[in-house]
Amino acid sequence: MTIRFLSQHYAVAPQITPDDLATLKHQGFATLICNRPDGEGSAQPAFADIDAAAGALGIQAHYLPVTPGRITQADRDAFAALFASAPKPVLGFCRTGTRAELLWSGMEKKGDGA
Repeated sequence: MTIRFLSQHYAVAPQITPDDLATLKHQGFATLICNRPDGEGSAQPAFADIDAAAGALGIQAHYLPVTPGRITQADRDAFAALFASAPKPVLGFCRTGTRAELLWSGMEKKGDGA
């Protein structure tokens, strides 16, 4: 699993699995934001499975799926609101990490990032 920090409080990663959650907890992540719609890939774990495993470890998990290449202002606003209220640090993930990064960069351009 490759994790890349974009700020002190936000990092991005490609698709994670329930098996990754103990490592993420050990690394200090308090919140996960999934930007990948369920069923996008055949080997992709369902968000419900990630959510259940995260909850068992005391990590918050949020589902904010966005369509590749079609991130809207509403998606950016929802991400900004979720990030603002989420315990930090936050890990955003999708298939490659790009959507999670684009949502962050859209927020950063508005000056809402931390």
